[in-house]
Amino acid sequence: SLLPALPKMAWALWLDDQHRAAKLHLQFDVFKGVPTAATVTAGNGSENDQLRANVQPERLYVIDRGYAEYQLFQDIINAGSGFIGRIRDNAVYQLIHNRPLTAEAKEAGVVRDCVVWLGGDTSGKVLLQPLRLVEVVTGKTDNQGQREVLRLATDQLDLDAALIAQGYKYRWMIELFFRWFKCILGCRHLLSNCQNGVTIQVYLALIASLLISLWTGRKPNK
Repeated sequence: SLLPALPKMAWALWLDDQHRAAKLHLQFDVFKGVPTAATVTAGNGSENDQLRANVQPERLYVIDRGYAEYQLFQDIINAGSGFIGRIRDNAVYQLIHNRPLTAEAKEAGVVRDCVVWLGGDTSGKVLLQPLRLVEVVTGKTDNQGQREVLRLATDQLDLDAALIAQGYKYRWMIELFFRWFKCILGCRHLLSNCQNGVTIQVYLALIASLLISLWTGRKPNK
């Protein structure tokens, strides 16, 4: 999530000299409703590099298509974790076989479930195993009035496709946390101009959020 910064904050490189920002890279436990790891970089800092540097074993990472890098997918698997990641609509793959859809999957909007080799001749070489591709129709429509289709790649071959679709829906929880973080905890306005100062403010806000969760015994809300 971007935290707008002043033009004089030279370290906070983003679009240009007049548009500066810090970027909060956050890992979030959707079941507990709490942050588990965070780093602060300049606005043009790489999300993929930050996740790669902080991958933990025995996790299931749910990531948007901004993280659709095949080497990152493999790095997560190599670390002993799994992932559900949205890939781009024009992603290249080679079909291995289609899987039958359960009634639960169809009810969840799943229209296709298959095992594929993801990537082309160059991009696919980093992947050491086939992956699963699950296509889910949502209630949203595009500019042409067509219903949006989410293409989800995952290494989770044993889960029902309905659970893959449900797992990706949980990704929205981090967007709600960012709203809480900026609007309720007050981190829309930065109190320091230096990177260390911004990082301290971010960690203080995260600590406050954790303390509120401990005090109330539930996920934070307005």
